[in-house]
Parts: sequence; structure tokens; C-alpha cells
Amino acid sequence: MPSSALSTRAENTSRHLPKWAGSFGPQIVAGLVVGVILGLVARSLPAAADGNENWLVGTVHTIGMSYVKLLTVAVIPLVFTAIVSSIANLREVANAARLAVQTLLWFAITAFIAVVIGIVVGLLTQPGAHTTVSGEGKEPATTGSWWAFVTGLVPSNFLGLGAKTTVTEGVASTSLSFNVLQLLVVAAAIGIAALKVGAKAEPFLQFNASLLAIVQKVLWWIIRLAPIGTAALIANAVATYGWDAIGSLGWFTAAVYIGLALVFFVVYPVLIRAHGLSVRAFYSGVWPATQLGFVSRSSIGTLPLTERVTERNLGVPREYASFAVPLGATTKMDGCAAVYPAIAAIFVAEFYGVPLSVTDYLLIVVVSVIGSAATAGTTGATVMLTLTLSTLGLPLAGVGLLLAVEPIVDMGRTAVNVTGQALVPTIVAKREGILDEARYNAERTGDPFQDDDAVAAS
Repeated sequence: MPSSALSTRAENTSRHLPKWAGSFGPQIVAGLVVGVILGLVARSLPAAADGNENWLVGTVHTIGMSYVKLLTVAVIPLVFTAIVSSIANLREVANAARLAVQTLLWFAITAFIAVVIGIVVGLLTQPGAHTTVSGEGKEPATTGSWWAFVTGLVPSNFLGLGAKTTVTEGVASTSLSFNVLQLLVVAAAIGIAALKVGAKAEPFLQFNASLLAIVQKVLWWIIRLAPIGTAALIANAVATYGWDAIGSLGWFTAAVYIGLALVFFVVYPVLIRAHGLSVRAFYSGVWPATQLGFVSRSSIGTLPLTERVTERNLGVPREYASFAVPLGATTKMDGCAAVYPAIAAIFVAEFYGVPLSVTDYLLIVVVSVIGSAATAGTTGATVMLTLTLSTLGLPLAGVGLLLAVEPIVDMGRTAVNVTGQALVPTIVAKREGILDEARYNAERTGDPFQDDDAVAAS
């Protein structure tokens, strides 16, 4: 059949489909609704005969984690090729160093505001005084340290890969992981070296640009599966955690979400308006990444989508977004590294009856503003909290007291993290006069971003 006939048939078919069927945004909302329903159904089903999770819980868990893995797989080639390409493109940008400094400065400013809010909310709610949790906290297996940050900067291999072997019932299995901070260091070094080499490096830079285009095309296919991944992830969360886990830590959970809500609904909009930008346009643009961060609980897993919406929806230049967003995914965490450790530290101090002085609160601020870098590569609220507690001299066993609600609060924390990782590049781009405001203010048509081919055609 001629290609023209196929095209005509596709167009006729699309006209008979409901509008939402071809629109990404409504599909995401539908995925959330379906996920909640599936999660409630899964909770009502009996456990399997062997005592394990029922078939529906197992199914949504497998689908959801598989989708996160697909996104995570795209992180290494995306970050490497994008960083090399961005450095090559930054040679045409006169203020590249200024952009980097401004980015780090705004990371610190927003972290400072977030941690102050966390301290105020913690002092007002006193979460440690309104709990019936037992005092049998467990020492965390992983802790944060400043030395770990320094040593973590040194790549252990070309792509910062690591391997871990575990033995379960006599069967050994090996899993690979990667350190995004080390990957950034390697990619930046190669990009800078390519610039220094000059004309001889042009074939490599052209190959890298081609590879980046291919990776982005594959990533586009993965992102189109987001409604299915969203439904599975939220269903697994509802089925696994529900609200039963809150129990005696309900006051603490509420305090954390109050702090996160103040940052998300007050601080970010104020900063957006202060720079003359539309709040509605920002949130409609960043929404796909925010919601995926909420259900996946992974800033790294959401990184490819965060970078894409920052560039395509918010109008941040690709050469800058490909640098700022991966950096933010490892060192910019207003939820995990600012609001949460501040409230959690106050909870632990109140629980163990340890009074905190003004100096202690100042230490919380200092650790939150610059301490997230010390957990880069092993990012996570638990590591950040151990760094805060150890700095204040509080019992690390306090971390174990909060594990029951960790998955529930982590959803909100990650959503705020991801949103902040898109906010700072947008603000910096606006301040430096390189933001594409026409794209930023463009009407959303249901698709949060166009495919590469559609953009090229326009």
C-alpha cells in the first residue's frame, strides 16, 4: 500500500478517536486515576497462597519498576552525550562561566529558603512531641559524610559504574549502579578536552551529536509509555503503603507535607512571578516531570523527562539545560536535603529529649545548603538525614524511627526536588536573557512537548 494511503488512513482514524486519546496530559491524569483504582482493588484482594503479595500487586510492581528502569537506562547515554554536546555548544556562549555560577547560587538560595521553612514548620508542629512510635530505631546502613563527597568526585571507571553482588538462599546475583556525579566529571573532562584538541575533535563531536539525537529519539518512545508507568507506579504505592503505615507518625508526616506544600505552592510561585514569568505556564510545563517524580520517587529516574520538559516546555536552551538539570538531579533537592532533614532533626531531638540551640539550627541551615553535595551520587533523604544528625550529635538510631513513613513522604519530597531542578535553570535563563519566552508561554495542547520531528518541521 502506498505511504500516502497509509498516512490518509491514519489521519482518518485519528479524527474518530476521542480528543483525550491522542493527548498526553489527559492520558497522564487517566493513568493516575486508573492507578488509584487498581491500587484499591489490589489491597482488597487476598494474599497469595504462599503468603506473598497477590498477583495484582506483583503485576503493577513489576510494570512500574520496569518503566523506571527504562528511564534509568537512558540516563547514562543521555547525560554523557548531552554534557559533551553542551560544552561544545557553550563555546558559542560568552557567559558560560557566569551561567554555572548563577546556577549554583540559585541552588543555594532556594535550599536556604526551603530549610528555613522546614525549621519553622518543625518548631511550630513539634512532631517529636506528638508521636507514639517506639524508641527502637535501627542504625542506618549508609551514612553521609563530607569525605564521601570528595572521594566520590573521583571516577572509579569510565562511566562511574559500580557493581554489587548479593547472595540470597545460596544464589548470587550482581547488579550494576552508576554515580551521576562521576559521570558528570568524566563527560565534562572529555568535552573540555575535545574543545582543546580543536579541529581534530570535530568528527567526534559530530558523532556525539548524532548519538545524542538517537538517544533522545529512544527516550521519546520511552516517555510515551508514561501513562502506563504512572498507572502501575501509583497502583503499587496505594496497594503497598496505603495510609496504614502513617499510624503513630501522622503528625510528622503532616509536618513534612506542610513544609513541602509551602515550598511548592508559595516559594516557587513567588520566585517565578518575581522574574516576570507566568506561574501557570511554569507548572503546566513542568507537570509531567513533577508527577513522574511523585509516583516513581526517583530524581535520577525522572532526570530524562525533567531535562526534556525544561528545554521543550520551559524554553531553556538545550546547551544550558543539559548541564544544569543533571547537576540539579544530584545536588538540588529542596525536599530531601532541606525541608525533610530540618523537620526530621527536630523530631529526633524532641524524641530523645535533646534541646537544640540557635547554633544547632544554624548548623541545620549550613548542612542543608551545602550538604546535599556531600550526598551526591548516593542521593537520598536517609543519607542526607544521617549527615545532619551526625553534625548535630544526635543519635543516628533516630533514622530508624521514621522508616515506616519513608515511602509516603518520599513521594512528596521527590516531586518538590524535580520541580526545583527545572525551576532554577528557568530562572537563570530568564535572568541571563536566554530564555525562549515564546516557548515558555506557548499554549499547552495536551502534549507536554513535541517530538523532535515535529519541532524540526515547525
